[in-house]
Amino acid sequence: MHDPKVTSRVGTWLGIAFTICFVTGVISHFIQHPAAWFYWPSRPINLYRITQGAHVISGVAAIPLLIAKLWTVYPKLFERPAVKSVLHALERISILVLAGAAFFELASGTFNAAQNYPWSFFFTTAHYAVAWIAFGSLLVHVAVKLPLIRESLTKEKRREIDVSRRAFLRTTGLTSGVAVLVFGGSTIPFLRNVSALSERSNGGLQGLPVNRTAKEANVQTVDSSWRLEVVGPNGTTTFSREQLQTMRQTTAELPIACVEGWSQTATWTGVPVMDLLAAVGAPEGSSLRVSSLEKGGLYNSTTLPGTHTADPLTLLALRLEGQVLDLDHGYPCRIIAPSRPGVLQTKWVRKLEVIA
Repeated sequence: MHDPKVTSRVGTWLGIAFTICFVTGVISHFIQHPAAWFYWPSRPINLYRITQGAHVISGVAAIPLLIAKLWTVYPKLFERPAVKSVLHALERISILVLAGAAFFELASGTFNAAQNYPWSFFFTTAHYAVAWIAFGSLLVHVAVKLPLIRESLTKEKRREIDVSRRAFLRTTGLTSGVAVLVFGGSTIPFLRNVSALSERSNGGLQGLPVNRTAKEANVQTVDSSWRLEVVGPNGTTTFSREQLQTMRQTTAELPIACVEGWSQTATWTGVPVMDLLAAVGAPEGSSLRVSSLEKGGLYNSTTLPGTHTADPLTLLALRLEGQVLDLDHGYPCRIIAPSRPGVLQTKWVRKLEVIA
């Protein structure tokens, strides 16, 4: 099991899983913290659902692959002498960094998917920073070992893999497949009946799970005095919920896709955001700052880019599955936009402000 041919095969699978996980994670980061050059489309409506689902699924698949990879090489940890040269020492240190960063990413990501945070640091910042360390050290490791990897993956070398080694590879692949099956239903609807750990995408209040309740956001009640403020070139216009209901209503099936990997499609009804922009004299495709009744929290104010405000399916939602929004789902109104992370689908909206 400790042959370079086996190690190279498992390492290739692990490298693919890590690359998918890294790229999709960086995409998610830039959607939430966009650079000036970054562009994210509103269509297809399931695009973020796919990329973030791939992020979590590839991370889950990587867990047994990482364990198998370390199993195939662990005897080398006890080789003597421990350090043969300066280059050998640097190589061992880089492997230690890679293994540590990889374990941190997979472990913290798994806890995040379960919304369990047994640590004091901020998950998002730490996970993103260590991802670069993990992927950078992976590239260094591949570059150092590339001659051995290429030799081990030639047709002649693959034919030399005996029955026991093939069984080990099949078991590793099967274990990764089972791990994906157990978690995959959170993102892939047809797996939900067989995915034991995908309960967050299986119903919930008004048929949709709730990540952050109104109580947690300290939004206890919203009375009839509530007004939506829309700030545009022509000043500030206020709308009561009754006035919003008299405007053109659009009903659409749109997914909520969360960074934890779960997603679910629901039927939303509300006012197209583009109509609210027109009502205050703002140009089509203007960006909006969306503010919530939630006083604290990292996402009580978000930016809705022009790409999304110009999309007719970006709604200020008033109803969910034909019913008035429950307070936990954002009553009196919330943003629901295609191809956006759930954390940016602001609930309990109180103000929309056109950004010049």
